[in-house]
Amino acid sequence: MKDYLQFYINGEWVDPVTPRAIEVENPATEESFARISLGAKADVDKAVAAAKAAFPSFSRTSVDYRADLLDNIAAGFQARLGEIAEAISDEMGAPMWLAQAAQAPIGLGHFANTAALLRNYEFEEMKGTTLLRKEPIGVCGFITPWNWPANQIACKVAPALAAGCTMVLKPSEIAPLDAMIVAEILHEAGVPAGVFNLVNGDGPGVGQALSSHPDVDMMSFTGSTRAGVLVAQAAAPTVKRVSQELGGKSPNIVLPDADMKKAVGGGVLTMMTNSGQSCNAPSRMFVPREKRDEAVAIAKATAESVKVMMPREAEKGAIGPISNANQYQKVQDLIQKGIEEGATLVAGGPGRPEGLNRGYFARPTVFADVTNDMTIAREEIFGPVLTMINYDSLDEAIEMANDTEYGLSSYVQGPAEQAAEVGKKIRAGQVVLNGAGIDMNAPFGGFKMSGNGREWGEFGLEEFLEVKAMIGAGA
Repeated sequence: MKDYLQFYINGEWVDPVTPRAIEVENPATEESFARISLGAKADVDKAVAAAKAAFPSFSRTSVDYRADLLDNIAAGFQARLGEIAEAISDEMGAPMWLAQAAQAPIGLGHFANTAALLRNYEFEEMKGTTLLRKEPIGVCGFITPWNWPANQIACKVAPALAAGCTMVLKPSEIAPLDAMIVAEILHEAGVPAGVFNLVNGDGPGVGQALSSHPDVDMMSFTGSTRAGVLVAQAAAPTVKRVSQELGGKSPNIVLPDADMKKAVGGGVLTMMTNSGQSCNAPSRMFVPREKRDEAVAIAKATAESVKVMMPREAEKGAIGPISNANQYQKVQDLIQKGIEEGATLVAGGPGRPEGLNRGYFARPTVFADVTNDMTIAREEIFGPVLTMINYDSLDEAIEMANDTEYGLSSYVQGPAEQAAEVGKKIRAGQVVLNGAGIDMNAPFGGFKMSGNGREWGEFGLEEFLEVKAMIGAGA
């Protein structure tokens, strides 16, 4: 078992003020393989003090300096890509093929993309005789999740550095090891002492202290809506900015004239990727009632073709375990709830897949004949579970798609022009048309209870900027 018991504060690896260790579990084996320390308010105070002290000088560095720094970080990230992928696979169960193809590289992508964006970004603009300046907001607190850990760290840290902010990161205690590697990369890249700090811990011990700290100017949180509300409540008395990327129950509308095999099959595979543990997963598939039987047959065959394998042995396309015991039990309970509420179980179901007797492995599951008021259509399952809902008209499909407390992402598949028109009517921060790939310059974030911030690209950078009006500067 490896120990990672120190925190990174003010450019050094330091011991916790009050040592308290927990074990990190591999969800594929249910065995502990590492230990980290849980921080507390005293550790947060030290990290925030370091970030506050570093802010005046770092906020005044040049664009070229910060862009070069991001390039150095990207180079260091590239050099340790394999190590980061292994850490992610072990700590949260991503199959190695996915960890190597997406989980680790997307973190690298944010640093490289932000460096290029920064070099062309205008921080000043004249409006008549008024000079508008965009300046760094200050000390930032970051709380990141376990499902796409390197992505969520990078899409906060990279734009914050680009803006000239300083920061304290609390990664998920379930998946903390890739964050420790990122801290080492930032140190080796020459990030000045105090600019980036890392304190491991849980929500009550570190998240609460960070969110409520009077010297933290902004909180950026990614995770469940429930936890996001707690962060906002803790932050409210100090009137700091709170940027949230929360849960989702994304609709996937299959239009009547869509290629059913491509649309339905692709929708199932997208849903199952990362074992369904993506906040933007297309978990509600709306299909024309007259195409119900065809769609169900395709979904069943596709789901049954998805292999569930041990992460280090998984072939491309296979999925791994759910990332932790609590989440696994939630997925199992919701699958059972779907059966009890009368949905048609098309594929999968409760329990582990055949041949896997330990580990938090769930079966790729598809429910048909779901109504939009069923629990499995309302709650974010965060597992490899797809719900299929029939519709009689496009207006009905759009109405049901919007009938959710969430609004993070959405999907429409069918003739391009019609798909785009339908997409305009969906209340969500993103609409993915006909299986389009990711765009790292497109803003990522949601409507309603999916949050209030935007990450990625130029919009992600602007989350970390304040606008100052210098009136008369051009007189």
